[in-house]
Amino acid sequence: MGSHDTDSTTPRPALPEPVTRAGRDGLAAILARPRSAVIALDFDGTLAPIVPDPDAARAHPDAVPALAALAPEVAAVAVVTGRPAEVAVHHGGFADAPGLDHLVVLGHYGAERWDAATGTLTAPDPHPGVAAVRAELPALLDGIGARHGTWIEEKGRAVAVHTRRADDPQAAFEQLRGPLTDLAARHGLIVEPGRLVLELRPPGMDKGVALLDHVRESGATAVLYAGDDLGDLPAFAAVEELRSDGVPGLLVCSGSTEVTELAERADLVVDGPAGVVDLLATLAAHLS
Repeated sequence: MGSHDTDSTTPRPALPEPVTRAGRDGLAAILARPRSAVIALDFDGTLAPIVPDPDAARAHPDAVPALAALAPEVAAVAVVTGRPAEVAVHHGGFADAPGLDHLVVLGHYGAERWDAATGTLTAPDPHPGVAAVRAELPALLDGIGARHGTWIEEKGRAVAVHTRRADDPQAAFEQLRGPLTDLAARHGLIVEPGRLVLELRPPGMDKGVALLDHVRESGATAVLYAGDDLGDLPAFAAVEELRSDGVPGLLVCSGSTEVTELAERADLVVDGPAGVVDLLATLAAHLS
């Protein structure tokens, strides 16, 4: 029997069923009109497992093949991340990956954009408050006795303080939230809390704004968004807003025990990045 005969008789894996009516409608709309659907995904915790050192984060090994199988079947695939776009491209292995011409990486919550089709990056000038905060952070952490176990991540247009390595990561996180919020406010920035990380960044952009802009720019008639962290809540709200405007959407949570707010609002909860990648691959199989 030829390979094409085997493929034609191999049953496709079943798609998981969303637990909400809105989610089922969103999935049905994607299946019915894939070429006008946008698939949008967070990076860390969604396509890439969370690791103690963010510089060591890499996309799940099956992420690129799943995205490459799915991208030609839909209007666009977007990675929406707080990381610099070029960092997400490198850590994701997206550059020059075959089949990803429709991929866009919206970095720094949409302030930066990288297009796989051209390999070009567009970005605004950095906010001056980021440099000021970066200069003051070490003394602030020393002053409140919080240097041990914390780690400063340079993000170009933002700066983040991680507490995952502290003796009591959650206590360190709570200790730092107030002082870092005050520091950010003095320099015209905001604090974005995440999974044992506090990011100081310019206001005005979040994943919800980025997602709405991208969906409306593409003229999509359906959208899927998958995320895992507090920074993904604005994107969840954006999908809910699109639903109210008649654009069906599916909200997917890359499940973890550290953040439960997304799971409570999601239409579908999967088992971390491995579950997200499996969902993407299964969806691609149904659309191909």
